[in-house]
Amino acid sequence: MKDLASHAATPRFLICRPQHFAVTYSINPWMDPNAWAGNGEVLHARAMRQWDGLRRTLRASGGVIETVEPRPGLPDLVFTANAAVVLDRKAVLARFLHPERQREQPVFAASFRALQARGLVDDVVEMPNGVTLEGAGDCLWDRSRALFWIGSGFRSDAAAQHVIEREFGVPCLPLALADPHFYHLDTAFCALPSGDVLYYPAAFTAAALEIIHAHVAPAHRIALGRADAVRFAANAVSVGLTIIMSSCSDALRRALAERGYAVAKTPLQAFLRSGGSACCLTLRLDHVSAATASATVSPKASSTTAA
Repeated sequence: MKDLASHAATPRFLICRPQHFAVTYSINPWMDPNAWAGNGEVLHARAMRQWDGLRRTLRASGGVIETVEPRPGLPDLVFTANAAVVLDRKAVLARFLHPERQREQPVFAASFRALQARGLVDDVVEMPNGVTLEGAGDCLWDRSRALFWIGSGFRSDAAAQHVIEREFGVPCLPLALADPHFYHLDTAFCALPSGDVLYYPAAFTAAALEIIHAHVAPAHRIALGRADAVRFAANAVSVGLTIIMSSCSDALRRALAERGYAVAKTPLQAFLRSGGSACCLTLRLDHVSAATASATVSPKASSTTAA
């Protein structure tokens, strides 16, 4: 395994407190507003506790935290992974498919302008009209291969690949999704910094699986069974050799341990009711491409917002 710590930037995460989180509409198969309404106060309190646990775990793993201010009427604002794609201090803002989430776009845009004003981001650009891309939910950076894996089929357009390649100057590998339960790429795929890949094969079309198998050697593939997949084990956050996830079977833990990783479990079942987990709740702001990885990448400002 590569020495991951020797050239890694300090991990910096954008998160949003779930002050207004609830399941009030349904835009994926996980969301059941009636089930939430029957026990809403208890479920909201659980979400707050579990989010606090994730925040503590991120900090304990060496992460620096930036926050988006919660807004009434935007229950999914907590899923900051969908806010943008960020690489080399440049952010391409998301353009959402569903009207319920399109209302988040100006909030995320203002948040990134604020990060830019503080010197934490250099450039903020918008997706072209008519092209949807729901941020890092469907566009995952693979540091080992110096490329993006980009999902499509349910929430993001295949044409977004060309926008991302143009804006960042790095290749994108397109992965078409086949199961609506895994509507974003990050629900079924996780590129680890060692070069290993967690993925749920049944979430992808045959053509997408061919692409994965062509670019990831068998020894580096960690195929999830359905039991781990439906608990969103692939929706994980990697910080160095620590993999943060809500749930992990013993078999998956062993497979990761064999590759030198330690699993940090932090329960996030409340967010699975909306179709999200650890990765959905975070957005990395510090990813750098191969062209700049050898340089020292440090923010112009070091202050953080207390969550």
